[in-house]
Amino acid sequence: MQPTGLRHGHSLHDTKTNNRVIVMKIKAMLVDDEINIVRNLEKVIPWEAMNIELIGTAANGAKALDLAREGKPDLILSDIRMPVMDGIELLRQLRGSGYEGEMIMLTGFQEFDYARSAVKYGARDYILKPIDYEELQLVIERTAAGIREIKINELKKTAKWRELSELAYEKILLDLLMDYTSFPLHRLREEGDRSWLDQRYWMLLVDLDDYSQIARQDERERKLVHFAVRNVLQDALSSELAEYAVLLTREGEWCVLIPLPVTRPPAVAMAAATERLRAWSEQVQQAVERCVKLSISVGVYPSPLAAEELADAYRKVQRGLQLSLENRHILIHEQTAGTDARGSSFWGLADSLATGLTQGDSAKIELTLEELGRSIKEAGGHNSMRAEQMLHFLCLHLLREMRSVGLLGSSQEQTVWAKLEDSLNVKELVECVHLLIRECQQVSTGRRKSPELLMASAREYIQKHVARDLGVEELAQHLGISNSYFSLLFKQHHQETFLEYLTRERMELAKSLLLHSDKSVTQIGKLAGYAERRYFTKVFHKYEGMTPTEFRERAKPGVAELETEEEVADGV
Repeated sequence: MQPTGLRHGHSLHDTKTNNRVIVMKIKAMLVDDEINIVRNLEKVIPWEAMNIELIGTAANGAKALDLAREGKPDLILSDIRMPVMDGIELLRQLRGSGYEGEMIMLTGFQEFDYARSAVKYGARDYILKPIDYEELQLVIERTAAGIREIKINELKKTAKWRELSELAYEKILLDLLMDYTSFPLHRLREEGDRSWLDQRYWMLLVDLDDYSQIARQDERERKLVHFAVRNVLQDALSSELAEYAVLLTREGEWCVLIPLPVTRPPAVAMAAATERLRAWSEQVQQAVERCVKLSISVGVYPSPLAAEELADAYRKVQRGLQLSLENRHILIHEQTAGTDARGSSFWGLADSLATGLTQGDSAKIELTLEELGRSIKEAGGHNSMRAEQMLHFLCLHLLREMRSVGLLGSSQEQTVWAKLEDSLNVKELVECVHLLIRECQQVSTGRRKSPELLMASAREYIQKHVARDLGVEELAQHLGISNSYFSLLFKQHHQETFLEYLTRERMELAKSLLLHSDKSVTQIGKLAGYAERRYFTKVFHKYEGMTPTEFRERAKPGVAELETEEEVADGV
């Protein structure tokens, strides 16, 4: 599975290319103990013209059974009366083993009633001997068309599922980067095909050098710039890498994650990683400059990262990149780690202010501002220009963070930008920081709801609509806040993500219904927000360590034999 944003090519298994429909080839097999009939079927029916591949022939049902299990034909033409195993028994055994292809029976007139009994085993059609080959060709064409329609629908479903899976992959990677999820990763690894969580990644962090200019454009222009840059990033390394993910982490900033093989790369490859990543960074810079006419800096984390390490590495690279205060720069994390303690302390203050603003924590904001004042005085004693640079960075950082969570309206933002442009010294820059904080607090107050009230309203909404397909977008719109601000608030208040909370609420509701109602597992699953019983059963099993029926059985022994059989069929 590969995420949205990964550079990779795929089509719907060549069912359509450049608006030209390609007929899907299917496989067929002939079964008859009369060699002349088999030869006639091979020669008279235009198999190749119908895009049907004959994969083999068999003289009796026993041989055909082995051949079908090996070759998995989509279509079988079989005589009924044969030695060793007849056609009816062949069909019965094939269906018993899970064969889902089509079968056309060939039969003599005197066996007509016998042939009709094949219908109950799922025979598609039957043709009387002597064979009318024109009639048989029409039946084969009709049957082949039905097979192709089923296969194409399955491929479309697979493609849609792949698309949804890729979106989920990207969402989880972004949550890991931003540290929005506290869900144990070993639980994710247990859920089906999650092998990508065992991958390791190289990280490039791309930051627009001209962000302060881009940020002042209207929303439409900003979106166009971000769209253009992301497209360039997605193509920039396509000649070098089979796949990589490009994630927008905040305005003017993208994280490029390059998956490595599951096994740790050899020491020789590791030694060359830094130079390779530097070369890729230069390639990315040149592509953005050539195609979008913008300058970018790139932060590099050259050591392979596990999924659990992404958030910490992202913050480290972001910190180093922002504190470098240079344009068109390539910064290798390991070359600067621990070299600027004052800068790192300043970054901590920036993070503390951002957290205080998003949480509406006035006390934390005041304490951080006091510490900031002391830090500025100390820095000014050594290098006033450095203090000015750091304060300018702080304003830009807070503007980006507050925009991402919706704590600055356009008019408030323009006020801050105007002040920042006119701020030329430490005193004026400190005033700009205070202005930005006041504007954010006014926006927060204008919402007339504290974070506690917002979360209480969210919980109430979830309880009322738990059986629906709820998403972050719907809750955020209901509360009148941005998606990212909602996600941030939710985790801060509940110590878990929205999805984790919603799953827990659904599981508790399901447990209560299992214990205190006689509704079926399917009905309870729907009431708990799961349209498909199979998926509900698997989620419940992962949450509780047992199936819904086993949970009910412990409280009400002897009530759920049928449901137990259904869960076995689900593979639980």
